[in-house]
Amino acid sequence: METRAPYVLIGSFVLAAILAVFGFVYWLNNTGGIGPRTTYHVQFQGPVPGLLVGAGVLFNGIRVGEVTQLGLAPDNPRFVNATISVASTTPVRADSRVGLDFQGLTGVPVVTLEGGIIVAKSGEPPTLIAEAGAGQSMTQAARDALRRVDTVLEDNSGPLKDTIANLKTFSDGLARNTGKIDGILAGLEKMTGGGTPAQKVTYDLRTPQNLGPAGKTLSASLAIPEPTAVAMLQTQRMLFAPGGDNPGFADFLWADSIPKLVQARLIDSFENYDIAHAPLRAADLGQADYQLLIDIRRFRIATEGETRVEIGLSARIVDKNGKVIASRLVETSEKLDKVEPAAAAAAFDLAFTRIAKELIGWTVQAV
Repeated sequence: METRAPYVLIGSFVLAAILAVFGFVYWLNNTGGIGPRTTYHVQFQGPVPGLLVGAGVLFNGIRVGEVTQLGLAPDNPRFVNATISVASTTPVRADSRVGLDFQGLTGVPVVTLEGGIIVAKSGEPPTLIAEAGAGQSMTQAARDALRRVDTVLEDNSGPLKDTIANLKTFSDGLARNTGKIDGILAGLEKMTGGGTPAQKVTYDLRTPQNLGPAGKTLSASLAIPEPTAVAMLQTQRMLFAPGGDNPGFADFLWADSIPKLVQARLIDSFENYDIAHAPLRAADLGQADYQLLIDIRRFRIATEGETRVEIGLSARIVDKNGKVIASRLVETSEKLDKVEPAAAAAAFDLAFTRIAKELIGWTVQAV
């Protein structure tokens, strides 16, 4: 029996395949859509490396079409004419900016469209002119920049050689005079007060030791608050009168501010006189029967006339009710043969010893 070939079935299959291929091509040319398209002519004023028919067209970063045709401009071989097909709803204007962008790691080129506000006249779509250098890739831009740098270096080779030679001469001069430069910098540093600061020398006020036997002791509790003084005396520096400083005392410091130092050494003096009835500080617990209030008037080196150390105190004894029961001025001075920190500290020790003995004797009699 002879088999009949299904010619109708085969013919229908081939026709369907052809239609599918045509449909696929139509879909590809319309970016997967079947909406209306508008064709625009684009002119690039330079090379468009890598741009191919079928390359994408982006408007503000969104794909709206593709390149359908490429060719050289017949009137100027340096220009490239391209035809793009984009969705008709794309707001392409007569002044839309046209460029070429390279996407991905492989640098696939696409045509880019941006902005524009001038609406083209009805009729033939306008020809869009790409920006100058729109087809220039990063590699080409780098090459052009290096070429320009090379041109500048070539044009200025003579001055550059002279500059390098002058720098070498200058560096050789610096190398030969390193020692002198170090000396100059050290002098500037010393003049401006830089460098490592000088170590300060601290002096303490010595407490009197031999105050004699306690013939009479304190019959009531006594407190010695921190003495009062003008702001100038609230310092650790050694003061001079009338005013000014002595350069030889720049590194001199008392162990504490003058009021606190006088308070501490007065209390120590009373303790050395009669440890069993030693006075308290005002900050100690409890309330003393009496307070010895000290106001420091002078604690300085006087340079007018005979150079001497001067200490002057105003002392008052008050009871619990704040009533003053006794008051007096205690002043003394000590000749200073040599104006230097060590000699001055020794003179202050002698003057303070006399002040402490006088205050102890007076206080014991008054309380």
